[in-house]
Amino acid sequence: MNHYETVFILNPVLSDIQIEEAVKKYESLLESGKCKMVHKEDWGLKKLAYPIHNKNSGFYHLFQFESDGEVINSLEVEFRRDERVMRFLTVKLDIHAQEWAEKRKKRNQSKVKA
Repeated sequence: MNHYETVFILNPVLSDIQIEEAVKKYESLLESGKCKMVHKEDWGLKKLAYPIHNKNSGFYHLFQFESDGEVINSLEVEFRRDERVMRFLTVKLDIHAQEWAEKRKKRNQSKVKA
């Protein structure tokens, strides 16, 4: 099993319910592909570095999961088909990136507790 991290940006004009539906759709897609969800984060509404589809902001979400490589193709096809998704990026994590992701996860959990 390989470790992957996917970040995707949703259209800023979506309602909270529509955002939640989109995130659940991709979570269930990964779960149906026998993926193990390691961590997920909602980064909220962020300003974009450059306009995408005449939008200056977007809702960022991160999924960290373990999977075989076949699931990535189906996930990215769904991202391309969905009008709500403005951009996405999936990367395979090496050992150093996995360590960094664990540190980030612990740091974010300590911020929530404080």
